Amino acid sequence: MTGQDWIEKDFYAALGVPKDADQAAIKKAYRKLARQYHPDQNPGDASAESRFKEIGEAYSVLSDSEQRQQYDAVRSMAGGGARFNAGPGGASGGFEDVFSSMFGGAGGARPGARPQYQQYQSGGAGFEDILGSMFGGSMGGGRPAGFGGPQQRKGADVETRATLPFRAAVEGTTVELTVDGKKITARIPAGVHDGQKIRLRGKGRPGSAGGPAGDLLIVVHVTEHPVFSIDGANLRMTLPVTFAEAALGTTVEVPTMSGETVRLKVPSGTPSGRVLRVKGRGVATTKRTGDLLVTVQVVVPQKLSRAAKKALEDFAAEADGEDVRAELAAKAAQ
Repeated sequence: MTGQDWIEKDFYAALGVPKDADQAAIKKAYRKLARQYHPDQNPGDASAESRFKEIGEAYSVLSDSEQRQQYDAVRSMAGGGARFNAGPGGASGGFEDVFSSMFGGAGGARPGARPQYQQYQSGGAGFEDILGSMFGGSMGGGRPAGFGGPQQRKGADVETRATLPFRAAVEGTTVELTVDGKKITARIPAGVHDGQKIRLRGKGRPGSAGGPAGDLLIVVHVTEHPVFSIDGANLRMTLPVTFAEAALGTTVEVPTMSGETVRLKVPSGTPSGRVLRVKGRGVATTKRTGDLLVTVQVVVPQKLSRAAKKALEDFAAEADGEDVRAELAAKAAQ
């Protein structure tokens, strides 16, 4: 895109938004129009393809606060769409008129007089250098984007990996990484789960022509714990209980990540697989503290003493006639 494009093209009109539209309105208008004129929605339609490019061009400038400020300044200086004509006999409202009004002229140079703006052209200082000084040289080399200088581009994102011990993932930690030969310190928040990506803004590859740096994406691998697992802000564990404890009910000591134990009541008649909750013993994040979810697992003994076997036989005899699979066949036939 050239400087003349900025002068001649009304990007606000292209998106159908007023000049004082905020970024949310600009983004909303762009998304709506981009969907409407996307080539996939209009196959073979050259006018729709052209309109789609026009929309993208407008959004690329107006969505960037710095470029938008430069665009507004240039359009205002040029009267919102005048063409610069530096040659003799150029139309009114051109290069001489704009700059003579900026530097004290009355609208047009006197015949035979040297226009005052030419002092900026001597010694290699031209139109782009003037604008570069106006905008603080922010685009590199004193050239604002769109006036012959390179376009700003965001740097590429970089992806790396970090392996964390389970406890560090639960509590949060700081890791030292080496990316492209540079050491980076990254803060990993509490409660990160295996496979989660942590984004560090501006820590990727540098941008071009003064553009912003890309991001660093850290893919986290969390080592397994022999007892606990992470489920969002909650922790999970499996609690083995005997048949007698599950049938009669009991209160047991349950370990937590803090190293303390808590007393947990197992109600009588608790089946294997039931989940019991211990409030406030999960992951402590900045937003909330989760719970400890305890899954009951009834353990079947592999060996029985004679007395234990006799007791179970007596129990089975007392429960004779109760068919716990009575409805299984009927449900399977549905």
